[in-house]
Amino acid sequence: MAFKHWHKELTEENLREQIAKAKQVWKQAEATDPRAESVQYNQSEDLIVIKLKNGAIFCFPPKLAQGLEGASAEKLADVWLPPSGSSVHWESLDVDFGIPELLAGIFGTKSWMAD
Repeated sequence: MAFKHWHKELTEENLREQIAKAKQVWKQAEATDPRAESVQYNQSEDLIVIKLKNGAIFCFPPKLAQGLEGASAEKLADVWLPPSGSSVHWESLDVDFGIPELLAGIFGTKSWMAD
C-alpha cells in the first residue's frame, strides 16, 4: 500500500522504520525524562506529594497550582497517574499537569502564573 500524496511513500518497510524510531524516542524519554511513580494528597501537611521513579520526592501546596486552589481535600485526593508517569490528573477538577513542568515550577498558564 502506498500513498502518493505524502512526501515519503508509505510502505510496510517505511512504517516499520517509523515504529522502530518511535520506540527509540520512547526509550530515550523513559531513561532521561522525569517520571512519577506515585502521587498523593497529604491532607495533614496540605501538600501534593509526587514520588519520582528515580527516588526523588517533589511536593507543593495545592494553592500554588491553577485549578487546585480552594479544592476540597476529597477532590485533591482523587488524583491519578497514567502508566507512563509523565503527568498527574485530577479528573473531577479537570486539571492536568506534566511532571517536567511541575518540576520546573510551572503551576499554570502564563497569565495565571503572572498574577
